Amino acid sequence: MRNSFPESPLSENDQAIIAALRHNARMSITELAQQTGLSRNTAKARLETLVADGRIRRFTIETDVDVEGEVRAITLVALQGKMSRQVIRTLTRIPGVSTVYATNGAWDLVVDIRTDTLVNFDRILRDIREVPGVVNSESCLLLAHVVG
Repeated sequence: MRNSFPESPLSENDQAIIAALRHNARMSITELAQQTGLSRNTAKARLETLVADGRIRRFTIETDVDVEGEVRAITLVALQGKMSRQVIRTLTRIPGVSTVYATNGAWDLVVDIRTDTLVNFDRILRDIREVPGVVNSESCLLLAHVVG
């Protein structure tokens, strides 16, 4: 993963590719090219570059059902000083940490945790709290998806 200029803005073509993949991450390169109006070779090359640069980190699915037996939680994390980059790198390496988001307000980070048992959830929380630079955390277990 190169990620040499993570702050550089995405081109319109790259934005179109990401938007199409957010709608359907499983589409073929041919479908991606048709959706974005790019040639197949251009779509393939841009997608490979987005992945290599770390702009696309993974391809995933969303479902309308909860995974049976999965423990999910959102953990809010407060950081000490200017350690955020180091803390984020460490957090993303903890098994069970699905995604780390920067946020504003009283908390610095929001961590999406997914694991199979409460025992493993407890281990993940302990691992998060032991990361140098983490000064406080608060977790909320996600119990059920609510449809309005």
